[in-house]
Amino acid sequence: MDKSLTLEISGFSDGGAVRDHNEDCIGSAAEIGLVVLADGMGGHNAGEVASDMAVTGITASLRSRIADIDTGSVDEKTGFTQGTLLIHEAIQQVNREIFEAAQNRPQCQGMGTTLVTALFYGDRVTIASVGDSRLYRFRNGELEQLTSDHTLLQELVDRGFYSAEEARQSLNKNVITRALGTEESAQVDLQEEIILPHDVYLLCSDGLNDMVEDEKIVSTLRKFGGNLDKIGEELIRLANDAGGRDNISVILVRPQLSQSALRRWLNRIVSWFE
Repeated sequence: MDKSLTLEISGFSDGGAVRDHNEDCIGSAAEIGLVVLADGMGGHNAGEVASDMAVTGITASLRSRIADIDTGSVDEKTGFTQGTLLIHEAIQQVNREIFEAAQNRPQCQGMGTTLVTALFYGDRVTIASVGDSRLYRFRNGELEQLTSDHTLLQELVDRGFYSAEEARQSLNKNVITRALGTEESAQVDLQEEIILPHDVYLLCSDGLNDMVEDEKIVSTLRKFGGNLDKIGEELIRLANDAGGRDNISVILVRPQLSQSALRRWLNRIVSWFE
């Protein structure tokens, strides 16, 4: 990570109004540019075991290895940066650990977790996701979902069987098709995005977006745009006021670009017109 890139991070996790315990887990390590959110599933308390393993395992793996690589250098074979490859390796390692624990511990049988994580470095961010936890980007007053939901319902939407509005009203929206720990290898969505000045990134579990429509998320971001803590608190309140049927977790990140990153960004803009 570019040492002059700084991150403003605010995270909240709430049990919601219905569940008797919280199976979500969130974590951040600003010094290495990392934020992680996981939404566990499984019998008894196994879901919170899986989500904690995901967050702590990925954070520990990146902390131990990130200083030894140039995160922004591009791997010629895959086309991804070294930062993206590093986070993918960490996710696969954690997936194996969760899978083995689910196989070998009777109390953890069937456990798994969704995951969304972001690694910020230089003038870009790597986003990795498995399941239906989301990452949104708020840019120039507009909200965009950058991740795709790995759910049966989303597959039906993609194939034209449901509209987006019909999908929102469906009772089967939470049948996920991918999760960490349910198979020996995880299928991970990876993407790299360029950071622009004033971007805000929102990671959340489905306990937020199932309860709060995107329009209300946008109005909250606009209303409290200068205060990430206020945004997070308000989003949790809105989800609970709407029923709070699930655990609710949010992480908000505002990257502050270094002068060198700003110069790279400006040079890239200029090159478009040459």
